[in-house]
Amino acid sequence: MSFVCRFAPSPTGPIHIGGVRTALFNWLLARKNKGKYFLRIEDTDKKRSKDEFKDQIISSLSWLGVEHDGEPYIQSKNIEKHIAVANELIEKGFAYPCYCTEIELEDQKALAKKNSLPFVYTRKCRDLKEKKDGPVVIRFKSKISGSTLIKDLVQGDRNISNATIEDFVILRKDKTPTYQLSATVDDNEMKITYIIRGDDHMINSFKQKQIYEAMGWEVPNFAHIPLIHSDKGKKLSKRDNASTLEDYKKIGIMPDALRNYLLRLGWSHKDKEIFTKQESIDLFDLSGVGKSPSKLDMSRILSMNETYIKTIDEKELFAHFKEYSAKYKKTFDVSKENALIKSMGFLKNKAKTLEDIFNNAQYLINDEMKIGDEDKKLLDDQAKLIVKDFITEYEKLTSLNKESLEPVIKSLIDKHKTNFKGVGQPVRIGLVGSRFGPGLYDVILSLDKAEVIRRLKKI
Repeated sequence: MSFVCRFAPSPTGPIHIGGVRTALFNWLLARKNKGKYFLRIEDTDKKRSKDEFKDQIISSLSWLGVEHDGEPYIQSKNIEKHIAVANELIEKGFAYPCYCTEIELEDQKALAKKNSLPFVYTRKCRDLKEKKDGPVVIRFKSKISGSTLIKDLVQGDRNISNATIEDFVILRKDKTPTYQLSATVDDNEMKITYIIRGDDHMINSFKQKQIYEAMGWEVPNFAHIPLIHSDKGKKLSKRDNASTLEDYKKIGIMPDALRNYLLRLGWSHKDKEIFTKQESIDLFDLSGVGKSPSKLDMSRILSMNETYIKTIDEKELFAHFKEYSAKYKKTFDVSKENALIKSMGFLKNKAKTLEDIFNNAQYLINDEMKIGDEDKKLLDDQAKLIVKDFITEYEKLTSLNKESLEPVIKSLIDKHKTNFKGVGQPVRIGLVGSRFGPGLYDVILSLDKAEVIRRLKKI
């Protein structure tokens, strides 16, 4: 059987992290089985759908390395086909016009609530013979007896009584199709063979399977993956921090690290933690997906990101850093690039994110460093004298390396009866504007000799 998968987001907001994982799982299944993975933009909600969100979805998935085949499929361009299928369902006796008013439906809902029952449309218009005037909705004529079985590739066999599935609306009063109809028609048109989506779509799958059967179409395979929960154990929503892909990009999470984390969020292969992109493709299978919700763990994301930052080629890391800085921080002068590339080796040592690298690299990006009030308090007369003596000894050096700097620092420690911190702290403040930052020798050696002297003479 062919493997044709799809991810079908609505462009009504930034892409949600749960949606990203769904896209990843679809992409992996297709790539492993030499199949196709398509992106469908479900933009039939014209009031809320925006091109900026569509573009953001496409660029974000591309950033993560989840590339779709062909052009994105735009659902709104296929509405005439959706309506034609609705009319065909009416002709075949699988759908009917419903004349119930909003007031009648509200009364039915109120009665159900009063009796502590879920609202299910009463099917009042299901067998009406006469036609009435006025706007109507079109409802699908769901099966009343028997049950429907879905052999879910993650959850196992799911069987529900058909009586629990209401006669759901497939065309609104304005003749626009609903999600249930549009998604089913498009999946059939696109020849989708595997539908992988969140388990909150389980009831939709039962409804859509009935449309497939009514139309005589081949029913695809279904796989419903558990939702992602917040650290509080609740369903993750767009109101949560770090719920959208953009939240992670802004703090400098690497695409490979986030993709690896999302792969492991609800899926496992033995005890392996780190996967290359190709390993992800080769090893992924739906049998490794768990049935329970996964909890988002920011500390684990940062830990995995730190691993990637420390092991990636430094020129490649700089390319990520440069792109990140330009988009989320500030574009730095080209003249700074060589020093930054040479310094990546130590700038990444204490960094969990690209934002950490950016903050640690401020002394290289900016020529003038602003010293904070708390750090200024540390520059007392003794500290200033140490800096002055350091300049004197530093100017004498003909070669600059850690081996030549160590005797200078040691001599100042002995002369001023202090320790490494006593010497290093005021020198570091003078060079980077803070007592915190990269190692002292790394800082000194990453700056030109004249620049070291210029900065320290300002103290």
